[in-house]
Amino acid sequence: MIRLSPAIPCAAIFALLALRATQAAPVPTFSKDVAPILYSHCASCHRPGDIAPMSLLTYEEARPWAKSIREQVSLGQMPPWHSVDARGTFSNDRRLTAAEKETLIQWATTGASQGNPKDLPPAPKFIEGWEIGTPDVVLSMAKPFEVPATGTIGYQYVTVPTNFTEDRWVQAIEVRPGARAVVHHVLVFNREPGVQPRAEAFVLVTPKPPEHSKPAGPGTLIATTAPGTNAMTFEPGSAIRIKAGSSLVFQIHYTSNGKPTADRTSVGMIFAKQPPRQEIRTSAFYNPFFTLPAGSDNQQVDSAIQFNQDVHITALFPHTHLRGKSWQYQLVYPDGRSEAVLSVPKYDFNWQTYYVFAKPLAVPKGSRLEATAHYDNSEANRWNPDSKVDVHWGEQTWQEMQYSGITYFVDEPVSQETKN
Repeated sequence: MIRLSPAIPCAAIFALLALRATQAAPVPTFSKDVAPILYSHCASCHRPGDIAPMSLLTYEEARPWAKSIREQVSLGQMPPWHSVDARGTFSNDRRLTAAEKETLIQWATTGASQGNPKDLPPAPKFIEGWEIGTPDVVLSMAKPFEVPATGTIGYQYVTVPTNFTEDRWVQAIEVRPGARAVVHHVLVFNREPGVQPRAEAFVLVTPKPPEHSKPAGPGTLIATTAPGTNAMTFEPGSAIRIKAGSSLVFQIHYTSNGKPTADRTSVGMIFAKQPPRQEIRTSAFYNPFFTLPAGSDNQQVDSAIQFNQDVHITALFPHTHLRGKSWQYQLVYPDGRSEAVLSVPKYDFNWQTYYVFAKPLAVPKGSRLEATAHYDNSEANRWNPDSKVDVHWGEQTWQEMQYSGITYFVDEPVSQETKN
């Protein structure tokens, strides 16, 4: 029991109690407290040979970066995650809990001590170069592409035959650039032999494209890699199908970095152990008909699709370039109800994220998915290449896109004929 003396102000007593509580709290150490957080949330990128600029697997590697870790975590910039939807909405949510943030900040603030090495948990195990584990098949470009030291490089389209003699069901798929430093992104399309790509379970309603302007396209989108997103592993009982005789078309965006570099990109696949109940479809919708006026700081560009079958949406992928500011996705149901399903108020071009729903969204036939992007083409945007020009759709980063990747499955189970 504490007795308050009239000579000691209550505020001083409470301050003393707070100080004692702080002094009694254990000081976080790398081995016991920090390493488990880094292994769980950071090691997939911060390890030798991967996309991050430094490894954080050991105390010796992490200690020099303690101050930077504290700053990045305090600002919410690491781990990178830009949706503000409730925790638990997405299965790949990278956000730290409040307790994890506090542990990292306190560790860096109190001297970044190592602690007892015996407390260190086993380091995570990674298959060299592959997030999905050892692939059942790896399909690569026939020869390297020589990336020049300087200059603008148009999108490259490289066809890679699968040589599959029977239909294959793919449980996991990953794109592996040969030279990450010069590969901005890769889209991989599946081109089936001798047929047009299958019609999607939706139609584009916004914008209304001009008649006769619909391009055939390189095939069906099945895999992507970009800063912040790559491997896709599908739930048991679901998989994507690649038909016998199909070819893959790699759309590769190279960026020169000051020295000549050779790249030979590959795709790795793990096959499903048995035919799936649901066929996963990967696709996209977009609006290429827009103008961002010079100096505009909040230009809105919309697109929307309407579903002609009952489906479940499993993931969404918003994509703009350097002037992209925010994204909002809204589902409008046939009865008029609407629901916000993804909100990205501070879009960051440097981190492209496939937002994978923890529980796929049930979307009845007749529903509409609306995508709204906002752009900042003003001089206040520090990433803006040139605020004095109007900007239109284009492949290069100084141009713009309004592009949404979508992964879904039709509610009808895969037929026995399709399985075989």
